[in-house]
Amino acid sequence: MARKKSAVGRKSRLSLRRSTKRKWSAGVTQRSDALDLEKGVFAKRNPTDIAQSLKRSAEHSGRRKSEPYSSAMSMLTFYINRAGSSLSKPRLRVLERAKGELRKAFGREPR
Repeated sequence: MARKKSAVGRKSRLSLRRSTKRKWSAGVTQRSDALDLEKGVFAKRNPTDIAQSLKRSAEHSGRRKSEPYSSAMSMLTFYINRAGSSLSKPRLRVLERAKGELRKAFGREPR
């Protein structure tokens, strides 16, 4: 007769799968060759400050593989997408404005 397995102290397959999926972005941030970011850059309240920090990081980073503008915009977009629905509307607005400021900082056409 088969023994019944106890669920005490064990994670279900579903919860293991969920926790693994939720942590993939942290791994991408740590192992990515994108940028060496200034600490707290996405917590800044001024879109211009965020853009300038990303620009500085992109231009000085030895880890990036593409153009500085592309790396900086990718990191900003990655952060916005990663935060998803946990971002408040005002915070999302600041980060979206930072995209425009980043375009200006690199002399690109506004959208």
